Amino acid sequence: MKPYSKHIVVKILLGLITALSLGLLLYYAADIIKIMSSMDNFRAYIHSTGHWGPVMFILFQVLQIVVAPIPGEIVQVAGGYIYGAALGSFYTTVGLILGSAIAFYFTRFIGRDFVSRLLQKQNVKWMSFMQDERKFSIFLFIFFVVPGLPKDMLVFVAALTSISSLRFFTILLVGRLPWIIGSAAVGSTIQTQQYTVAIIISVIAVIGFVLGYIYKDKLINLFSRAEHANKTPKMEEIIEAVETKEAKENKETNKVISAVKAKAAPALNKSRDIATVKNKG
Repeated sequence: MKPYSKHIVVKILLGLITALSLGLLLYYAADIIKIMSSMDNFRAYIHSTGHWGPVMFILFQVLQIVVAPIPGEIVQVAGGYIYGAALGSFYTTVGLILGSAIAFYFTRFIGRDFVSRLLQKQNVKWMSFMQDERKFSIFLFIFFVVPGLPKDMLVFVAALTSISSLRFFTILLVGRLPWIIGSAAVGSTIQTQQYTVAIIISVIAVIGFVLGYIYKDKLINLFSRAEHANKTPKMEEIIEAVETKEAKENKETNKVISAVKAKAAPALNKSRDIATVKNKG
């Protein structure tokens, strides 16, 4: 089988798997909504699965990343509510990595055209200028750190850019881990009825969310202006500059060689004349 044929087959198989997964998700949508209606319902369902509880919790976190309508805050807080701050943060982080990996690699290798059209329909103009990996890395970090910004959508957007996988997932963890731990801590304090601590953490989170939502456009515009002011040359520009410099140096070298030849020509001609006379003699 030719390489391009294998690529097409892989795309078809993964497309069928995706369609089947979405079909199952829609079929069980009512049950999922009921389970996610409250943390008590969610905890009861997770406990009812026995030893599979952590796996099911991670699966819900994966779905939260891949399927935007599922509220991530409920899952993250519920992690601490069910398993405590430490384990809740761990399971949530595992789900975050798996869900982000599915969304990222699906978009990059299979659904690039589909996601591009979807984002165009959503009119995501403020993401279109982030094509440079260095600039986009800073952009991602700001979005992942500041609450109230569309973090899950950024996973799909990042896959459309040239950012490396290692860089993306490093930024993802560094930016989102503090808020995951904070959410799990809120859930843990609610479960242990330490409501004062839960209220303090929640108020800080809400303030951060509101400020992030209000000033997100200003942050983006400020970042954009700063990047344009300190614009670094692209690789193509660097190569062109080097080639131009080399061309100029070669031109100067050729001029020097031509000048040396011109100066040496009379002496060479005289030597040839002397040699000719001697030969005749």
